[in-house]
Formats: sequence, C-alpha cells, structure tokens
Amino acid sequence: MPQLAQVEQGFASVDAEPAYRVQALTYLSRWLNEPEFAGYRPQLEWLIESKDWAGLLDRFYQILPFGTGGRRGAVGIGPNRMNLWTLGASVQGHAEYLKERFPGQERLAVVLAYDVRQFEDQRKRYNPSLPNPVRHLSSRAFAEYAACVYVANGIHAHILPEKSQRYLATPELSFTIRKLGVQGGLNISASHNPPDDNGGKFYDERGGQPIAPDDQIMADLVEQVQTIKHVPWVDAVRGGKVHFLDDEAHRAYIDLCCRQALIARPRGDEVKVVFTPLHGVGSMTAMEVLIKQGFHVVAVAEQMKPDGQFPNVTQTPNPEVPASMDRAMALAAKEKADIVLSTDPDADRLGAMIPRDKERQDWQFVNGNSIAALITHFKLSRLAEQGQLPRAPVVVRTLVTTSLVSRIARHFEAQVVENLLVGFKYIAEVLWQLEQNGGYEEVRGTPADFSIGCEESHGVLVTPDIRDKDAAAGALILAELALDQKRLGRTVADYLHDIERQFGYFASEVRNMVMPGVEGKQNMARMLNQLRRSPPKDIGGLAVTAFDDLQDENGWMGPFKGSTDKAARNFLLFRLGDQARIALRPSGTEPKAKTYVEVCSPPRSPKATPAEWQKIRGDVDALAKRLADDFVTRATKS
Repeated sequence: MPQLAQVEQGFASVDAEPAYRVQALTYLSRWLNEPEFAGYRPQLEWLIESKDWAGLLDRFYQILPFGTGGRRGAVGIGPNRMNLWTLGASVQGHAEYLKERFPGQERLAVVLAYDVRQFEDQRKRYNPSLPNPVRHLSSRAFAEYAACVYVANGIHAHILPEKSQRYLATPELSFTIRKLGVQGGLNISASHNPPDDNGGKFYDERGGQPIAPDDQIMADLVEQVQTIKHVPWVDAVRGGKVHFLDDEAHRAYIDLCCRQALIARPRGDEVKVVFTPLHGVGSMTAMEVLIKQGFHVVAVAEQMKPDGQFPNVTQTPNPEVPASMDRAMALAAKEKADIVLSTDPDADRLGAMIPRDKERQDWQFVNGNSIAALITHFKLSRLAEQGQLPRAPVVVRTLVTTSLVSRIARHFEAQVVENLLVGFKYIAEVLWQLEQNGGYEEVRGTPADFSIGCEESHGVLVTPDIRDKDAAAGALILAELALDQKRLGRTVADYLHDIERQFGYFASEVRNMVMPGVEGKQNMARMLNQLRRSPPKDIGGLAVTAFDDLQDENGWMGPFKGSTDKAARNFLLFRLGDQARIALRPSGTEPKAKTYVEVCSPPRSPKATPAEWQKIRGDVDALAKRLADDFVTRATKS
C-alpha cells in the first residue's frame, strides 16, 4: 500500500474531525516530499512504520497556533511542533509586521533572549538511532536561527555573545528593549513547561507583548508566510547586523530592582534567605539583587546550574507547585532560614515558602494569590508610613487573581483595575494607557502612580520600567517583609494572618484538566460550549447568581477585535453570591483547561474567639474544595 494511503487509513481510526485528517495529510505530504524538510524524513518514515496514528495526526493536523504573543509547545517534527520551521515562519511574519508597523524607519532592531532548554526527547517520541534535526536543539540555537531570519529581512538583532555564561531573563528582556529603544524582541523560552517544550514569544517596542488588535495583525502576517528568508549565522555576524550585548543593560536592570527596596538594608546575618532558581536563570537576577541588597542568601547548590533538563527538581520547575521547592524547604529547616524564595526557569514567576513557627522547622507553601496580597499590603503600608504613596496609587490584577488584593488596595485608597483577561500583557497595556492617555477606563494617573500589578500564577510587577512580570524585585520585597517581621519578633506567616483577620480569609483552588492531542482539543471545545449553552444553576450547593461568557459580544467586553481576542476571551465566569466565584478557561500555553475557584469570608469579628475564627477558615477551605470537585466533575461530563 502506498505510504500516504496507509497514513490515510490510519488517520481514519482516530476520533478527529474529517477536516483535521485532510489537513494532516496535506502537510505530511509536503514534509515527506519537499526538499526543505528532507532532514526530517527518516523520523517521519519511522513514525509511519510505528503506526502511531494519533501522534502523527497531532503533529500534522495544524500549524502550531500563533497565540498569546507567539508559539509554544513540544519540540518535535511537524508543523504542530516547535522546530526551526515553525519558529522561522513566526520570525518572518514578525519581520513583516515590524516593517508594516514602522514604515520608513531607517533602522529596525530587536533584542533576542533565550533560556536554558535543550531538546533531548525525554518523552521518547522519536527513534534515537535515526538522524533527528531537533535532537539537541537548544534555545540558543533557536535564537541564533531567529537572528539569521531577522538579518535576512534587514533587521538588526541584539543578542548575548556566543560564549556568554549569562542569560536574559524574561523581565530583563522587557527592560532591555525599553533601554535600547528597539522596535521589538523575541524570547525563546517555554518558561516552566516540561523539558521537551520550547517556544518563541514576541515583544513590542514598549517591552510588553502585543494585545488585540496588534497581535491579530501580527498573527495574520505570520499565517501568510510562504517563504522564510534566512542567511547563515556566520554571514549574519559578518554583515554587521548582529550586535552582542554587553553588561550595561544588565547592571541597569539590577540597579532598578534594588531601587524598589522599601526598608533599611539587613545588617550582617540579620536575616537568612534560602534561594533556588530551579536550574533556571534566577541566580542572575533575583539572587543577584538579594545579595547586592545585603541579604544572607543560602543557595540550593544542586539546583543552581542552568540546565534545561531540570534534573534535580521534583515534578516540574514551576514555583506554583509546592514539590518543586522540597529541597529548598529541607535546607531552610536545616539552616533555620527566615524565608524560601524560588524562580521559574526564565525568572519571571516567583515562589515562596514561609515558616509557621519561630523555630523555623514547620514550613508552609505560599500560593500566588497570597504572594500578591503580601507584596501589595507591605508595599502600600510602607509607602503610606513613609509619606511616599503616590497621590493616586494604582493597583492592577487579572480577573482570576484574588479579590483580596482589591480589598487591600481600596483600604489604602488606591485605584484598582481588576477586570483584565489572563496574561501579564494586559497589565502592561494598562501601564501603556496610563503613559499615553493619563488613565485606563475610570482609573486616572500616570506610570508613576503604578504600585503593583499581579496575577494568581505567581507573577508580580512593582515598577513601571518593566512591562512583564518580574521575580527579582518581587523577591526583594518578600525578603524585606521577612526581615521587617523578624525585627519585630514575628514571621511572614504572622503578617499573612493579620491580613486575613483584617480583610477576610480567602481560599483558592486551581484544577487542571489535561487534554492533550487533537482529541483533547476537541473534548475541551465541547466542554466549554456545553457549559455556555447550559450553565449550571448551582455548584456545590451554592446558587449561581451570575454567569459571564466573555465571548458574548453583547456582554461587557463588546465585539471581538480579531480571532486572537476571541481565543483570549474563551473564558467562563460563575459568581455564587458575594462569597465565591469559579472561572474556567483553556490554558494559552499547555494542553489543559484551568478551573479557578475562590471562596472568601468577611473580616474576623472582634468578638470571634481563635477557635471560632479557625472554624471559619476551615469551612472556607472545605467549601472551596467542594466547589472545585463538583464543578470539575460536572464539566468533564459535559
């Protein structure tokens, strides 16, 4: 039987839309026959012989979607994987976008950053005995290839020197774009994703990721790419359009983070911080800032080396996962440290653990919502005490970030933006609107009024000079909070409990419904559409008092600004009175749907005994779990 006929027959056995099978055959035919894909052919033929029809269909039924500012996914073979072809098409489209956005600009330039990743096929999807163009493909190699595409299109590229021992963290890339005054940037990173993943995320001249309608314009240009212009790396360097970055911007970034300090520096070994970069680049940002500010930092030695295989990390290099900090916690207990801090591989997310007791042996994980609340309260309270609060402070959070942040902000008479879609680019857009128009919706002010932006997924920003989440300055403020409380004979846990008593106890649950492959994509769409058509009247015993489908063009978000905007608004929100809310959305970077549950109590009554308050907290926790369990069960049956 001819090869493609065999594949067609195999695809018929997969539960997938007929259009997906047709498209997959079309793309597969190209990759099997066209010269530019010749290097992939041995592995492709092996995949066909192996008859992994679902896996083969998933690799070829679409081109890896260009969303949330770029492409991210598993490295591999096929148009629905990250490889030099999918990255090259993205960069070619970005080059066209820059020329269109800046007509007549004499010198267009970008900054390129890359993380520690290198594809070694941990999932064992390919035959190790056959040639494989993606095996050993590093983020640096992706970045160099991108530079060659930019240069072929007449665009200058700023990148670290070839033998550099440093990396550009995500927030440092944002800062460097703004400092150099270039027109854009590209970050080769999959952040906290599994080791076999990678991605390319694009930035605009403001140092943020474009939002609708600009992201739609860029996505359309990427889709229209027929030919990828490219020159060899040696020629790109010799031609004078590749510029190697020195340390000036890095020093300026570190200095900026240090200037976010809120209290007097520590004296000697006054406070001890255990830190881990989880094999990423955080030692070159957050740890450097902490040391420069005089903190005694104890590093988790076995996790310090930048290594994209993340060999000494439990589960995943993600500060959202408590197990990722198990080694740090053990070291903190041994050292009797005051706080544990961690960063994800590209050092934009911040993790923390704090001691429950003054003996520093019993440690608790701090989730992203609590980190946001702690930093918001500590910064606003210290600025207020020092008489340095802006006249019109602005606090920004996304829709799924805890409402506790809003309660705290309003206590300090700050203005609050709290209706943003998920993604830090929307927080950056608020800053841009403050900068250009002196306000965002009803909020008035300038970037100087910006106090903090935060999201539940462990992202914070405390300076308007960066336009993406930044773990380094956030780490400094959390370390200062630990220092401040130690000077008072208290712990960060004591501080958090004070916040809860004053503003109410908030419990959150995030549930991930993993749905990989083309079948998972279809199931996810069916689930969301069924919930849209027939939203539940009650969840976990509580009545649904309001339901928002953000894709409703007659709703508060209005008409779509393009398909990228429509995808970002694939978001359902269920309100259960004033006590609870549930949100559901597909992840923008991983094959899963995410459910966010929040339940809160009123502030503690002065008459409530400690036992009564503890019962209230326990009831809130139990309700959050019950709501999450019931919702996920019903959603997956939809």
